[in-house]
Amino acid sequence: MPADAATVHAPRTVDAARRALTETFRTAGLDSPQLDARLLIAHALGCDQAALLADGHRLLDITEETTVTTLAQRRLAHEPVARIVGTKEFWSLDLHLDATTLVPRPETETVVEAALAIVDRHGSRARPLRIADLGTGSGAILLALLSELENAVGVGCDINSRAALTARDNARQLSPQRANRALFVVCDLTAALRGPFDLIVSNPPYIASSDIASLAPEVRLFDPQLALDGGADGLQFYRAIAAAAPALLAPDGAVVVEIGINQAEPVAALFAAAGLVPSPPRPDLNNVPRVVVASKAAANRR
Repeated sequence: MPADAATVHAPRTVDAARRALTETFRTAGLDSPQLDARLLIAHALGCDQAALLADGHRLLDITEETTVTTLAQRRLAHEPVARIVGTKEFWSLDLHLDATTLVPRPETETVVEAALAIVDRHGSRARPLRIADLGTGSGAILLALLSELENAVGVGCDINSRAALTARDNARQLSPQRANRALFVVCDLTAALRGPFDLIVSNPPYIASSDIASLAPEVRLFDPQLALDGGADGLQFYRAIAAAAPALLAPDGAVVVEIGINQAEPVAALFAAAGLVPSPPRPDLNNVPRVVVASKAAANRR
């Protein structure tokens, strides 16, 4: 056997494979090559990252090498790591995904933070509350809130039945007890809801239709278009939420929505026109305006 062929087929250690994959991803210009390599190799080996480091000197077998290569090719085609491994952490919860759900992003945790701040402003987190999550997807926002609010109940709505099933399954896998406090229904936004709700939360589609083609390939090629397309100006779903929210909110209730770039003022204006009072936008960790909150209580005091 030629020397170069022997080198190509020589068994690699876990550490060597991880380093090589990191360099491949870095050369390809991926944003987080080291983390992506660790996550994918750990997934290929069926272990966590701690075990990956502890097992670094072990040689990979042929099946493991093939699996690593297959996963690497998927990532090099811009498929997000979360879609490859099938799970994503959000608010310290491990959520399963499918093709009909968005990958929960750290920026969306700002919605949870803003909603909890409203709860804290009005009393104890232990009090009974009713929450509606519009366009629930994987159930990320609602399940995060229920993990913090022990006596809250919630309903998550999604127009896609597979997404609603994924959210329901996430609730059951995370906590059977918490699952009893969450109902997931298939409907168009608020069509199946009956108030009053203390909180209405949502990460609605907010990308203008004409902007979708310019999104990063990880989003454009792999996120469901239904969860991205916010209509001609990106505000279609905010109009629908603003129209429905006043009748669904409790007297001290509030609506909390994620927004895109440069949408804080127009979204706040929609809620104000509906009779709610918006607060200044809440920034995410990158100091980008990320959430608009509009209160019915403030409107009632005017």
